[in-house]
Amino acid sequence: MILILRARWWEESEKNEDLEADDIRQVPGTPVRFSYEDLRVATHDFSETLGKGGSGSVFKGVLLDGTHVAVKKLDRLGQDMSSFLAEVEAIGSINHFNLVRLIGFCAEKSSGLLVFEYMNKGSLDKWIFKNDQGSCLDWQTRNKVVLGIAKGLAYLHEDCQKKIIHFDIKPLNILLDANFNAKICDFGLSELVDRDTSQVQTRTRGTCGYVAPECCKIPPGRITVKVDVYSFGIVLLEIVCARRNFDHTQPESENHLLRMVQKKAEQDRLIDIVENLDDQYMQSDREEIIRMIKIAAWCLQDDPERRPLMSAVVKVLEGVMEVESNLVYKFHHALITPAVNHHTSPQPQASVLSYPR
Repeated sequence: MILILRARWWEESEKNEDLEADDIRQVPGTPVRFSYEDLRVATHDFSETLGKGGSGSVFKGVLLDGTHVAVKKLDRLGQDMSSFLAEVEAIGSINHFNLVRLIGFCAEKSSGLLVFEYMNKGSLDKWIFKNDQGSCLDWQTRNKVVLGIAKGLAYLHEDCQKKIIHFDIKPLNILLDANFNAKICDFGLSELVDRDTSQVQTRTRGTCGYVAPECCKIPPGRITVKVDVYSFGIVLLEIVCARRNFDHTQPESENHLLRMVQKKAEQDRLIDIVENLDDQYMQSDREEIIRMIKIAAWCLQDDPERRPLMSAVVKVLEGVMEVESNLVYKFHHALITPAVNHHTSPQPQASVLSYPR
């Protein structure tokens, strides 16, 4: 009798696993489902690492049709399969030119892998900061990158079925394709918000140096999409100035970019925060540089209500709308010296859908 019951239990267990696998295949709107063996072969047994994060590593791969991909192998699933599938479906349904696309996934028992489009120029931080390979990006390319980031965020905030707050916008999470088109990655810290909800209660997230003042309250306040707008403002300053917001290698009077903006605004010399501008560059792009700095300052207003929506930022960047003229250049973070370099500060554990580089 015991043997009969055990056999029935085993058959039922196998049947449930098969049904679960069938459910994964049949859910409409999900990306392509790969087998573990498919992705092991595509990555040459996971041999070339592109990056590593708290929840797994990312490997370079090539699919059978020749498509280059970035495959994230999760260290552990960390969620039941149905929750994993729900997140894959949510992220997989997001489709915008300026967001890194989730091509597919693998879900075999306890294994979870995510397949993203491959971005061969890597992350933005490699191209805009001094002493890195790409600090020579011309002004036209920087404009293109800034507009791409703004469009991607506007889509997440205003055009998705659910609003998505990214929470960790920084150059490391902006990837560039072969033509220097900017695409936002790493939705592991994202928050999906119902369309009729304007704000969300959440814990502090993100990376030190890019976090909005309202996130730093203890306990954190109610958060809106304006936290991403603030982070975008910091990134915009870094792109324009080709330096990090906080740079220990600079003299003390110049090591905090936001503090410099505040000081130069008081002197009506915003252009002075950009170094090494030759005469020709200043003559052709001086007004545009100042306009970009003002857009950044608009996004960095301490009061979230005074910051623009990203759709408004896109309009300003495209020249169909003017930047707010009544800006306050007293920045909360300009008065605080970060305890650690924001680029390497510890972060909360990312969810399974983060895309570490």
